[in-house]
This record gives sequence, C-alpha cells and structure tokens, in this order.
Amino acid sequence: MNGTREAAPRAGGQLGLVLVLGVLVALGPLSIDMYLPALPDITRELSTTESTIQLTLTGTVLGLGLGQLVAGPLSDAVGRRIPLIAGSLIHVLASLLCLVAPTVELLSAARVVQGLGASAGAVLALAVVRDLYTDRGAAKLLSKLILVMGVSPVLAPTLGSALLAWTEWRGVFVVLAVIGLASAVAAALALPETLPPARRQPFKFRATVRSYRSLFTDRSFLGLVLVAGLAMAGLFAFVSGGSFVFQQQYGLDQQQFGLMFGASAVWLIAATQVNARLMNRYEPHQVLLVASVLAAASAGVLLVTALTGFGGMFGVAVPVWVVLFFAGLILPNAPAVALDAHGDNAGTAASLLGAVQFGVGAAVSPVVGLLGNNAAAMATVMFGGLVVSGLVLWLVARPWQGRETVAGPVETRVPVPVD
Repeated sequence: MNGTREAAPRAGGQLGLVLVLGVLVALGPLSIDMYLPALPDITRELSTTESTIQLTLTGTVLGLGLGQLVAGPLSDAVGRRIPLIAGSLIHVLASLLCLVAPTVELLSAARVVQGLGASAGAVLALAVVRDLYTDRGAAKLLSKLILVMGVSPVLAPTLGSALLAWTEWRGVFVVLAVIGLASAVAAALALPETLPPARRQPFKFRATVRSYRSLFTDRSFLGLVLVAGLAMAGLFAFVSGGSFVFQQQYGLDQQQFGLMFGASAVWLIAATQVNARLMNRYEPHQVLLVASVLAAASAGVLLVTALTGFGGMFGVAVPVWVVLFFAGLILPNAPAVALDAHGDNAGTAASLLGAVQFGVGAAVSPVVGLLGNNAAAMATVMFGGLVVSGLVLWLVARPWQGRETVAGPVETRVPVPVD
C-alpha cells in the first residue's frame, strides 16, 4: 500500500536519505580518484605521455558534465529514480570496458561513458535535496551529504593503493563496476521518489531549451554556477596533478600518496560539518562570501610556497589543506543559493550547475600537465580558479541583493512506501 507524507523527512529518515544519496554521488568521485595512484603505471604500460594519460581523467569529468545536461531535464519529466538506476548500470558497463581497454584511446573513450553513467547521481542528488528543502535547510542537508561524499575521495586513493599492492591497475575497474552495481541496487530499493507526477514537466526539446534559456537570463544564478565551477577547477587541479606532484616531485610511493590524499580530503569534510553549524547563525550567501575571500588568499600562499620551494612537501601540503577547507564552505553553499529560486525546474537547474562544475574540471585537468605536472603548475591553476571564482561572486552574482530568508524545509508531497 502506498501513501504520502506532507513534509520533508524527519531526522531518522533524513539520515537514510543522506546515506543513499551519498552512495550515488560517491560514484563519480570514486571513478575519478580511485585510479589516481596508478597514473604513472598506466602511462608506462600503455606507452604514452603524462598529459595524454591525464585525458583519461578529463574524459571521466567531461562525461560527468555532459551527462548531467540530459539527466537533469529527464528527471524533471520522469522522476528521479529511473535516471539514477539507469545511470548506475551504464557506469557498470563502462567500467568493464575500461577493464579490457588495450590502448589509451579506448580507455579514454570508456572513461567518458563511465562519467556519463555516474552523472545521474552527481546531479540528481542536488535535485532531490531541492525537492525537499530550500535555503538553510538545503545547505544543511548538502553539508551532511558532502560528508558522505567526502568519504569517497578520502578512501578512493587509499583503496586504489591497497588494490595495486596485489593486482594491476585494471583491477581498480572491477571494483568500480561492483560499486556501480551497488549504487543501482540502492536507488532501486532504498530511494523514495521525491518528485510526484503532479510536479513533473514533459521532456520536450523546445521546453528544455526554454528552461535553459531562462536560467541563462538569471544573472545571479549564472554567476553562482560560474562560482561553483571555478571553485571546482581549483579542486580538480589538485586531483589531476596531485599524484604526479607528491609521487614524482616529492618521492612518495603509492601507499604514501593514498594517505596524503586522504589527509587532504579530511579538511574538505571538516569544512562541510563546520558549515552545517554555521547555518544555524548565518545565511548561506554570507558564509559563501567570506569563504571565497579566504580560499583565494590561501591559494595565494600556496602559490608562493610552490614557486619558492619554502617548506618542501609540507610547504605545499599545508596550504592545500587550508584551500580545501575553505572550498568545503563554498561547495555546499553555492548550489544551495543558486537552486533556491528554481524549485520548479530543479533538475534542469542542477544539471546546468553540475555540467559547468565538471566541464570546467575537464578543461583544467590537462592544463596542470601542460604546465609541467609540478607543484608550481598545480598551485597556479588552483590560485587562478579561486581568484576568478571570488571575483565573479562579488562582481556578478552578488547574492546579497534581493535575498529573502527561508529557514528550514519546505513542505511537499513526497510519495514513500508505507507498509
């Protein structure tokens, strides 16, 4: 027997929702990060260059971005669950193709498909949150969700390093296929549909174009999308260049790099939990404004230490940790503020947000390699992304203009199975 509930989930139900969405969203970061310790090995085995092998990372990020442009509008038409299940199964197939890829070209192509499959979870988690919450409520839930998401980048390189101790790099894609299958099962069995039929919009090409057009005419929304994308560029500079910086420049082995990467991600997770507490006193846009300034300043310190060599490896690592902390305050609040005024087409709005985030990440990944795959190159891209992100926030998005305080969850009819 089916029933309806008139409000967003209570605490216990919210925890279950966060865990399920966390599994789905983690699929993308795991696909990106788990094979990072193996990048030098893959470069040698496939007889290619470092910048070329980084295109396999770019392919995944590109797929994540492009897939969201379709998954978001599609979910506004058919609901959230079906695209989530289908995307996870596509990810499983692509992971198996990566397993048998004999060349870097085929591996890159399979990684694009892998990103396409993972894109559904990346975008629709935001849409599900917006189905249920707005403003402070959304920012709080996104902070909890990012905590679960944060476990994946912490564990991914460490897990990848452990796998590489007893198997070759292809074994990583076997594990990713298993995780993709688990994501499909979680979406099928444990995720209630949060978009009732009465609120769905037919999936029509012209209507979708009109929705995107309306979003592009919203200056504040578009500015916040760029803020999130440029902040993500700073993170992807670390993701794409970190394995070469810490393994080749500073001499860490694969296991040590996994621990270093995990220690870095801890600061991102810590920030999301601090953000949840800040939401009890401040508006999301207020935290976003302060964090943007401090993130850019921290990236400036990182650039100086990387260029001068001051402090050696930890002269680079410590500023990176500080940058990641403030980025962890930007990431949940920029989407929360951007989506607040677009509840009627949350899937489409979230898809544009996600596509720009991962599209910028795809563009940035090979830049670090082209600049030399060293600490200075990584720091330059991180600094550039965060400075421009801050400028766009303060000069274009200007989220403090016309803000109305909306506290807590918005009520909506959410069909859930009832025994």
